[in-house]
Amino acid sequence: MKQFFLLIAFVAIATISVSAQSISTLRPPLAGGLFQGLTRQLTYDRMIAPFGLEVSFFKTTHIIFPSAIRYVDLGSSDIIAGKADGATNVLRIKAAVQGFERETNVSVITDEGSFYAFNVRYADEPRMLNIEMKNFVHRGATVYRPNNTMDIFLAELGNESPRVVNLIMRSIHESNRRRIRHIGSQRFGVHFLLRGIYVYNEHLFFHIHTRNRSNVPFDMDFMRIKIVDRQVATRTAIQETVIYPVRAYRHDIRIPGRSEGRTVFALPKFTIPNDKQLVIELFEQNGGRHQRFIVENSDLMRARTINNLRVR
Repeated sequence: MKQFFLLIAFVAIATISVSAQSISTLRPPLAGGLFQGLTRQLTYDRMIAPFGLEVSFFKTTHIIFPSAIRYVDLGSSDIIAGKADGATNVLRIKAAVQGFERETNVSVITDEGSFYAFNVRYADEPRMLNIEMKNFVHRGATVYRPNNTMDIFLAELGNESPRVVNLIMRSIHESNRRRIRHIGSQRFGVHFLLRGIYVYNEHLFFHIHTRNRSNVPFDMDFMRIKIVDRQVATRTAIQETVIYPVRAYRHDIRIPGRSEGRTVFALPKFTIPNDKQLVIELFEQNGGRHQRFIVENSDLMRARTINNLRVR
């Protein structure tokens, strides 16, 4: 009888031990015992895979990004970096210390809301000196996602992803549908037309078409978008509110003779009071072929809602 009870006790202890081992396998691994062990270890599916980059003390490496650079962080003082003069999307980087031994890193955020990570090491003769970070976008089941990037939210776009805004502008530009036919101006052989107004969440998108029918190139100086009083009485100060675009897609500053160009502008959402109107002006550099057209509040209220994206 005594041996029987000992056997039951042994089986119970073994069962408890196995159960404890099974429970322990379900627990997330601890990260170095930090915070009294109440931490979880980061898994690789949370990691943004970095690119390997070699830099030299004797040569400069240039990295070309798909859009303007907004932020650069260097892991150590062993390397130096800066934007190339006259370019917003080219980063030049080289070693500040010849033959540094410890690996370091570089992080870059671009205007389209993408995050790029690089692990950097020294090499007298880097394998690559000029690198193009193409915007690799693959088609998913329901969304378009980039490789090796994450969506970064920028101040001027609020809670909207810069990548979503860029895809919307690209979709409008590639579809090239003329939704509006009654708004535009024509002077001196230049046509300045509004092809469509779109709305998505907190932003409006204006699709503008500029056609140069003359033989003289049209060089753009600047474009101004403003809300002004509909009628201004004599000796009355003009009240106007300037609206600044937060993004522009395919904004050509020169339209050669007998050619045309189209641009999609993203603007913060707004409405026009009844006693005011929206005026869009285009000024020619060192010339007088200025263009101007008016958008009424009724036109703005008929803006097409963007429900899906179709980008090739």
